[in-house]
Amino acid sequence: MTSILRHASITAGILTAFAIIGTALLAVTYLVTRPIIAETEKQAKLALIGQILPRSQYDNDIIKDAALLPPSAELGNKEPTPVYRASKEGQPYAAVLEVIAPDGYSGKIRMIVAIKGDGVISGVRVVAHNETPGLGDYIDIAKNSWIRIFEGKSLSKYPDQDWKVKKDGGKFEHMAGATVTPRAVVKAVHKSLKYFNANRDKIFSLPADSPHP
Repeated sequence: MTSILRHASITAGILTAFAIIGTALLAVTYLVTRPIIAETEKQAKLALIGQILPRSQYDNDIIKDAALLPPSAELGNKEPTPVYRASKEGQPYAAVLEVIAPDGYSGKIRMIVAIKGDGVISGVRVVAHNETPGLGDYIDIAKNSWIRIFEGKSLSKYPDQDWKVKKDGGKFEHMAGATVTPRAVVKAVHKSLKYFNANRDKIFSLPADSPHP
């Protein structure tokens, strides 16, 4: 019995040692790779933002100058989300909002919308969606240029009644047989513009990483 207990004790000690060593290795790996992962994520986000807001148009670090916006029905967000502020020579130039269209054909459509300080859309990109392949592909810039239809649009150029697909009496083209997806995107972009116009001064005056607009 003593031999069995001794053997069990040794085995437990070995397992504990392995657990401690394993945990330590994971912790070290995390500490070493965390800056690399953070930089990779930053570059990926900058690349996506760069598609709708060219780097040559602003001179600040748009990632470091991000602030948090509270949940907003107009943005479709139920959690605080970042807004990326671009400035030129110390003056506000544009903001990039993270927006969700909750009523896509197959669920949420996640987008980023870049809006210049004068309320004109610089660009829109779909970040993620679950729309039916084929029917929903044309909102993806990699497969179709339709999403560029919003560039240069603003609330002063298009009144509220125009912010619909043509089938619903609006001004925005859509692919025949696939109305739900573009309807959801147009609606979300319109609401994001209204949010920006109502909160423009507060958005640009927020301290970096502030949770409130």
